[in-house]
Amino acid sequence: MEASTSASERAAADSSRPEFGAHLPLIDFEGVGWSHADLVAFARTADQLGYTFICANDHLVYDRPWLDGTTALGSVIEASGAATLATTVVLPVVRGPVQTAKTLATIDVLSGGRLVIGVGPGSSARDYAAVGLDFEERWNRLEEAIRSLRALLRTDTESFSGAFYSTEGIVLEPRPVQVPGPPIWVGSWGSEAGMRRVARIGDGWLASGYNTTPERFREGRAYLAEQLQACGKSPDEFPNAIATVWTYVTEDRREEERILRDVLSPMLRRPVEALRELSLPIGPVEACAEKLAAFAQAGVQRMFLWPLADPLRQLELFQDRVAPLVRGST
Repeated sequence: MEASTSASERAAADSSRPEFGAHLPLIDFEGVGWSHADLVAFARTADQLGYTFICANDHLVYDRPWLDGTTALGSVIEASGAATLATTVVLPVVRGPVQTAKTLATIDVLSGGRLVIGVGPGSSARDYAAVGLDFEERWNRLEEAIRSLRALLRTDTESFSGAFYSTEGIVLEPRPVQVPGPPIWVGSWGSEAGMRRVARIGDGWLASGYNTTPERFREGRAYLAEQLQACGKSPDEFPNAIATVWTYVTEDRREEERILRDVLSPMLRRPVEALRELSLPIGPVEACAEKLAAFAQAGVQRMFLWPLADPLRQLELFQDRVAPLVRGST
């Protein structure tokens, strides 16, 4: 494996080519359980192979056993080397903005300022039911929760008071290392309402790997550019990424079919035929590269992969075989 280099050095090598990040294996797809050693090995391998982000996303209750994302992310700070740590996404409405801010500030402090905060409402009504909140209020609450996070975590923002949350009189210490604070990227599948929200209160856009296509991403990005300009922000300086890019590279068509049929389809509750229409890198090397190259050509800057089995081997296989083809196409 290559010696670890800083994330900024990797990104500066060629800003026109997509970066790749890796989701921590929070779901036990293979029924083998978890250990801290497994998470550490994953984070260390990803950093050494050149992945620039280590990611964790968030559910309280789910159809599959799911490790707590922020706890797992904090547990691999040392092993993650120079990689940026990202929540993709964390649920500040479900967790509460004050508690979320406290946890995220701690991760930023202990990592030396390597945190990007991805936030979203979450797509599971079960998470809201578990904490006694109305799922239909998620959008109104999300906007206030993001403004609350910004007030709690940044040095350039005044306190916030809204219908659901208030940060009046609340000072969380220690403060994040990053000044004025960690960037907050807002998740959206690409709707016009979502893009307006991203432009209005976000520092970046997180799209969903299994809820978009290259064409839909291109359209969403074009609309976002208009909204950013209306907000006085530069579209050229506004970062984006696609999270939860389910991944399994294999030349064995039967194994590809097994992953789609037995792993991904039941988890997402979608038919295999619908999954095939997406641009997920599942299957042969060249097919995976072609799908991700289409995203890169649509303007995706970062792609956060989540291996569906054999995670360490998949990290190596992707970086060795697929990534060069994607970068070579842009």
